Amino acid sequence: MSVRRVALLTAGGFAPCLSSAVGGLIERYTEIAPEIEIIAYEHGYHGLLTGTSIVVDDEARAKAGLLHRFGGSPIGNSRVKLTNAADCVKRGLVQEGQDPLHVAAERLKADGVDVLHTIGGDDTNTTAADLAAYLHDNDYELTVVGLPKTIDNDVVPIKQSLGAWTAAEEAAGFARNVIGEHRSGNRMLIVHEVMGRHCGWLTAASAAEYRRWLDTQEWVPSIGLSRERWDVHAVFVPELALDIEAEAARLRTVMDEVGNVNIFLSEGAGMHEIVEQLEAAGETVQRDPFGHVKLDTINPGQWFAQQFAERLGAEKVMVQKSGYYSRAAAANAEDLRLIKSMTDLAVECALRAESGVIGHDEEDGDRLKAIAFPRIAGGKAFDVSQPWFGAMLTELGQPLVPASTS
Repeated sequence: MSVRRVALLTAGGFAPCLSSAVGGLIERYTEIAPEIEIIAYEHGYHGLLTGTSIVVDDEARAKAGLLHRFGGSPIGNSRVKLTNAADCVKRGLVQEGQDPLHVAAERLKADGVDVLHTIGGDDTNTTAADLAAYLHDNDYELTVVGLPKTIDNDVVPIKQSLGAWTAAEEAAGFARNVIGEHRSGNRMLIVHEVMGRHCGWLTAASAAEYRRWLDTQEWVPSIGLSRERWDVHAVFVPELALDIEAEAARLRTVMDEVGNVNIFLSEGAGMHEIVEQLEAAGETVQRDPFGHVKLDTINPGQWFAQQFAERLGAEKVMVQKSGYYSRAAAANAEDLRLIKSMTDLAVECALRAESGVIGHDEEDGDRLKAIAFPRIAGGKAFDVSQPWFGAMLTELGQPLVPASTS
């Protein structure tokens, strides 16, 4: 199949790779197949349904390298589920009685798109697979090549998702200033809430990165500048069991001895308990079009702060969220190298009509390849048995007890 026109879209939440991935795809096509036309649907599947797109012109091709310097997405994101017709109708994206998959497929056909590059998480890429299957059943062959974007690093079976390394680095930098607040009041409790709905990788990686920064600093305990006060005292992730009373007793000792407590909290830790508590109280828990709980509406950080404040005898409590600060950052050097390798392979796969999501396959010796869509899934758990994580918890004096999976 000869490729005449390629379309790009970014979807889901932001991650520090979207702008660079768009730039990388444009650069690679311009380098090896400049005759191929490129368009981009604005705001992901929203633009695909409404027919809103950008033509990547000569100026955009010539200056695509500038996109590596920025975070966010130049072509826009949104959360649209093509199989959730009711939500698409409610938002005015399709008419009553229309099938969003059909509308999207007809738009791709009308625009003459041969290859669709989707940059997003598991929902984005599996939706693209649904589109390709629908078009195939209707005698239109579309190659779909996805790139794995998520700061949670939780896409099965991909070893490392684009943007996650940068997000961890940014969250650690955010924590430096937040934890700097620990002497702004007596017996201070600081909760640093990190994004991660089902997976604690980002929280753990952010805490480890922050503590590596601590290793590079000099301290003056006699004047009150001590590593003990600046350190992380607890890391709570969904994959660990949490005995609030036991942890409160441990952290009460830290508070008594050090004078403050700093917690790194994954927003997904304790989510089920919080939702059950709210629903039992008769409250409605808001969910997005994919059925995910809108975590910003239930405030996990505040809930945890309430659980611990009185138990620790905290006189001042502060909860800060690094998510939006981290996810819209420009990609760091490590992610830029990963993006380059993935976008180059994505274009190669597209030109040979090989669909799939680009990533290092954990079930195939971490080989970088196009992974078949049926194998892509979200919610990959963080492996708490990794030595670096266990060593960190041991240093903190926190028990490592995996959560029950039953």
